[in-house]
Amino acid sequence: MKIPGNQLRRTRTALPGIVGVARVDRRTTHLLARLQPGDIAVIDHQDLDRATAQALVDAGVGAVLNAAPMISGRYPNLGPEVLVQAGIPVVDTFGGEVVSRVKDGARVRVHDGEVFDGDDSIAVGRPVDAEVVRGELESARTGLHAQLESFTHNSTEFLRREQDLLLHGRGVPRTATDLAGRPVVVVVKGHDWEAELAGIKPFIREQDPVLIGVDEGAEALRSAGHKPHIVVANAAAEELPALPLLKKAKDVVALVDRGAPATVTERFERSGIRPLRFETGATTEDAALILADAGHASLIVGVGMHATLDEFLDRRRTGLASTYLTRLKVGPRLVDAAAVPRLYDGQVRPRHLLAVMVAGLLALAAAIGVTPVGQEWVDAASPAVTDTVSTVIDRVQGLF
Repeated sequence: MKIPGNQLRRTRTALPGIVGVARVDRRTTHLLARLQPGDIAVIDHQDLDRATAQALVDAGVGAVLNAAPMISGRYPNLGPEVLVQAGIPVVDTFGGEVVSRVKDGARVRVHDGEVFDGDDSIAVGRPVDAEVVRGELESARTGLHAQLESFTHNSTEFLRREQDLLLHGRGVPRTATDLAGRPVVVVVKGHDWEAELAGIKPFIREQDPVLIGVDEGAEALRSAGHKPHIVVANAAAEELPALPLLKKAKDVVALVDRGAPATVTERFERSGIRPLRFETGATTEDAALILADAGHASLIVGVGMHATLDEFLDRRRTGLASTYLTRLKVGPRLVDAAAVPRLYDGQVRPRHLLAVMVAGLLALAAAIGVTPVGQEWVDAASPAVTDTVSTVIDRVQGLF
């Protein structure tokens, strides 16, 4: 018997779970560029960090399948919590074979930790919900001492390699943009960057700070209606900021490893851009902060940056020491953008207008008082003023 097509479609759509096109890549950064809303992201990313998780949420994925554990227990990483709070189904610990079993571009269904290709089950993992995340994060926090010991060693090694830069400011490129005595806003496309950038809009409008976009932070500035004065980009990154953004910036700073050959900046030069070369092992975010500090900025406002212990540990292992030591270097000048609206709102209140008006009237009175006509007015008004003051004093004394 032939089953009508519409009945067959109803049967298929009645199957439980999330259905979407699988996008597979062991390199999560490559995968992010290909994702479309509703796709099933298949990754191999142990200890998913918050920045990557937020990028998955922003891409609108239907589910995330991870060959590796979302939380290995080494430290309390923040990525899984971001996905769960966004309501995205998460399944992990499939094992490396899931990357080969699930074909890129295939339409798959995910239900109760199981992946189906048609009617065939092709992989089984562990569903990760809020309770699982909460329990594993708590367990991970008990083992932090090992990570902190490793962090101390890495910080010592980083300071040894970068002591001339951090302690003496040697090797920082000199920008055409004058930073001395000016506020600087450094934008990283990190967690909550949109809300933070919107919150300091009055500050940007009225204080006219130097705007530094770091990697994708340059595009974040543009999308918010601002033009970055300086763009700091990693020359080794797979994708550079958009060419129009680079050409409009007054300064482009290319971050390269120490001793890197001149060819590492060829991508910029082929586009007609002559970047300032910044040789350091610091991250691009930290390099931007060092750049602002070396330029004697009066204040540095960080957008998309956070400096809690969990945030430090959630960063890539190579950037942990860089971030910690850079914060120590620029600490007196650095302010988190989330705090700026509480400290500065840019509003002119009635008492400010009243003070200006009184000051203006006093200045006008003083100017008139030194003229001949003004002297006549003062002489004529003196008896009346004296009588008024005496009356007020008598009435006040009568109250006691």
